[in-house]
Amino acid sequence: MPATLPQDLRSDAKENRDRVLAAARELFGTDGLDVTMRQIARRAGVGPATLYRRFPTKADLVRAAFVNELDACRSIVVDALADTDPWRGFRGIIEQVLVLNARNQGFTDAFLSAYPDAVDFRAQREDAVRAIVAVARRAIDVGALRADFVLDDFLIVLLAARGLSSTTEAERTRTARRYAALVIDGLRASDRHGPLPPAPGLIPSVIPA
Repeated sequence: MPATLPQDLRSDAKENRDRVLAAARELFGTDGLDVTMRQIARRAGVGPATLYRRFPTKADLVRAAFVNELDACRSIVVDALADTDPWRGFRGIIEQVLVLNARNQGFTDAFLSAYPDAVDFRAQREDAVRAIVAVARRAIDVGALRADFVLDDFLIVLLAARGLSSTTEAERTRTARRYAALVIDGLRASDRHGPLPPAPGLIPSVIPA
């Protein structure tokens, strides 16, 4: 048997894995996390057995599909916490997270959902949320961020971003940057702001008390 066969097999396995992840990201982005494993396998052009051999559960697939985005989100909030300018740090979170979502549209759904069995994903997300709260508090304390801002407002921004759809990633990114600029301007502390309506209470469904 040729000595190169093991390498060929590894290449085929990697190609199948990459195709599955690409299909999962695409379908999660367009149809949400409720798409079935069979739909993902069909889109990837692999059999269900191949899919389940790589990802035994859907939680495993969700985690793998968005691990890079979650790592990027964590880096964004860590950099914001380290920024000596609280307002600049807060602005950076809003813009960069919205751009991150524009590049992978399923990320917002994955970030906001308490997906069954994806315990490590939930833990990392909760750490990121707590860091966002800390950055926001610093910006409020220096008078840069409007004082009535609450975490629900950040979640509303993410939820609204799911409607920013364009045909190409470049167009989505440009749209996300403009949306971020509008959001940031509305969140900046100003005497011209009127009071906000009560927060809708989204937090319990996203992060435990």
